[in-house]
Amino acid sequence: MKLNEIKDNEGARKDRKRVARGIGSGTGKTAGHGQKGQKSRSGVAINGFEGGQMPIYRRLPKRGFKNPFAKVFAVVNLDTIQKAIDAGKLDAANINIDSLSKAGLVTKQLDGVRLLGRGAITTKCEISVNSASKSAVAAVEKAGGKVNVIAA
Repeated sequence: MKLNEIKDNEGARKDRKRVARGIGSGTGKTAGHGQKGQKSRSGVAINGFEGGQMPIYRRLPKRGFKNPFAKVFAVVNLDTIQKAIDAGKLDAANINIDSLSKAGLVTKQLDGVRLLGRGAITTKCEISVNSASKSAVAAVEKAGGKVNVIAA
């Protein structure tokens, strides 16, 4: 096989349909839009329009509340920290947000980092995060370590 013999598979490339280019094209005159009416014209926006009937999003009651001031934390669990320490990615003496992001445990910091108590930790370590659950603090202190909660 030579470079000048290379070609696409049959049917791999398809020409775009040239609409409104005469009767012989098959899509001339109305360009496949049918006759008259809103849908045949440009700028059609009728998604969710129910023909004048009260739309479903107005018939149904509003529910719930989303707090605009709620903090969204990046989550780190104890078992992932222990795995990172065992793999040599983290230094147990001083674990902070920067070291967690360098180790790849936190990608987006959002409003801060929260430590959660899933799994177990056996290494004595000092962890500085923006928030921590009670179970996580208890588990770290049980292992002989300390959790510092810093302001976000």
